Parts: sequence; structure tokens; C-alpha cells
Amino acid sequence: MATIRDVAKLAGVSVATVSRVLNKNGYVNNKTEEKVLKAIAQLNYEPNAVARGLAGKQTGTIALILPDIANPFFPEMARGVEDVAQAYGYTVILCNSDDQGHKEKSYIEMLKKKYIDGIIFASNTLGQADVEQMRRNNIPLVVLDRAPTRQLCSVIRSQNYEGARLAVRHLLEMGCRKIAHIYGPQELITAKKRLLGYEESVKHFPWYTPSLMVPGHFRVDGGLRAVKELFEKHPDIDGIFCGNDLMAIGALKGLYQLGVRVPEDVALIGFDGIGLTEITQPELSTVAQPIYEMGSLAAKVLIETIETGVTEPRLYELEVALVARDSTKRRTEA
Repeated sequence: MATIRDVAKLAGVSVATVSRVLNKNGYVNNKTEEKVLKAIAQLNYEPNAVARGLAGKQTGTIALILPDIANPFFPEMARGVEDVAQAYGYTVILCNSDDQGHKEKSYIEMLKKKYIDGIIFASNTLGQADVEQMRRNNIPLVVLDRAPTRQLCSVIRSQNYEGARLAVRHLLEMGCRKIAHIYGPQELITAKKRLLGYEESVKHFPWYTPSLMVPGHFRVDGGLRAVKELFEKHPDIDGIFCGNDLMAIGALKGLYQLGVRVPEDVALIGFDGIGLTEITQPELSTVAQPIYEMGSLAAKVLIETIETGVTEPRLYELEVALVARDSTKRRTEA
């Protein structure tokens, strides 16, 4: 494989001159440029992207840090990021943090050394200090779905509060008279907004009590345990809103184990819109986020920041949509 030194030797110029031609940086007369380009073609030389990045301060590479690649929500989001990045000529490095702060920080340090052009975060362990450090190091970043308290960077998420109210309203319209909520980790703004949307929708009903809200940790096993806890406290509930689809899948299994029929005895709805909700029995109703679009928008915003240098933080909240399926079928139709 030819090197930049081989090109310089064949063209009869210095390595610095070849570098100026490659990076279009600095003056090179036409005759010399033609000699360099001819040598490049003759040797079939391919410039090293990282080496060029060191000179031009860009490598055409962005990083995507996810909290849990096993959650079907995040691969679809990652596909949106990757498709847009590829269209703009960028490569994506995928990092899975497992929701561990120390692992995320090690990724940040590694990525800084690799001269990454920018980072997209979808991890809940990102703190204010991390954001401020990246701003000091001039590393463009966009946060997906989960954001620090103070907005120092662009944030892209869906309408979590509105989506929760949409879910509860649907259960009420389907005839539910006592609705419970299985919620996610409250350190996440997404889970907090969904719980708040539920609470605001039902707190005026005489049957409402805080014990109708049980944590499920955004996991399948959490949803299964939560639904059993709910039925120990409130065997008369007839509707459950789960803060994400994984918990709804777990709740569905838990209800089956308890001998509770869905939707005849209990109507069940989740939040996210992942593909697994279409293969359960019954198929699960959900509040669908535009997952792919969130990822693609994050990539567009980040690349625009990289290429323009404009770092003004913006908040994007995308619309959600109710997807009604058999798990909330109207009692008279069930």
C-alpha cells in the first residue's frame, strides 16, 4: 500500500506539498498540483482519514453512546443515526454504556483521543460536568431522549407528558374505571414526564391513590414483578399504563401467570412503539414514538453543528401517536 512519502517521491515534491494538495490547504501552483495528482492516481494512493483529520480537524467520524443495545428501542434509533450519517459521508462508532457512568466516561476519554468530530448521547448517566467538559474541549454533542437538567446542548426527545395523557385517555375511553401505572427510573426525564402525565390525568378520580404507581425500571422483569405487586394491593384494577413497551410485555406475562385476561379483565398499554408489541398475544397497544426519526434528526443536528460551528442549544420534541391494538379492545367488542 502506497504512503504519502511514496507519492511525494514520485512527484518530486515534499510531503508537506502533498498534504496541502490533499487537504486543499495552502498554496500549490497548478503544475505542481497536477504532478501530485498524477502520482496519487499512478500509485492508487488512498489518504488515511485519521491523518487527514489531524490536519483538517475533522475525521468524518461521529460516536453514538447508547445505554442498552439489548433494548429494541435503541437499535432502531441507531439505524436512523447511521443512515443519515452515511448519507453525509460520516462513519458512526457505536458505544454501549450499560447505563454505567464510569463506562461512559471511559468512552468519552477514548473518543477524545480518537479525534471524533462529535458525539450523540442517549444515556441517562450524562451529567452537567460531562457536558461542560465537552464544551470546553469543543466537542459538538447532541442528546437523544434523556437529557441533563440544564440544557447546554441540543436535545431531541418525544412528547412524553402528552403521550402519557393520551394513553390514559384511551384506557378511559375503553371503559376502564381504575387505572394503574408502572413507571420507569425517575432520574430519567422521560420516565418522570410519563408518570406526571398519568398522575395529572387521574388524580381527580375518587379511586386514585399513589399506591397505584409501582416501579418497573424500564425492564421486562420489572414489569412482571410490578403487575403482581399491583394486584396484591388493588385486585380490582382494570387498566394499566406502562411507561415503556418492555415493561408492558413483562406485565402481560405477569397477568397471564395470575390468570388475568387481557383485555377482558384488564386493558394494557405501553409506550415506545417497538416491533415486539406486534408479536405478543394479544398484540399490545402503545404510544409510539418516532424512534427512527429521532435518530435521524439527531444526526442531522450534530452534523450541522460540526460543519457550521454553530453550537446554540435547541430542544426538539417530536409528536407521538396512539397505536390501539387488541390489548385495549373495548369491553363490548372483546
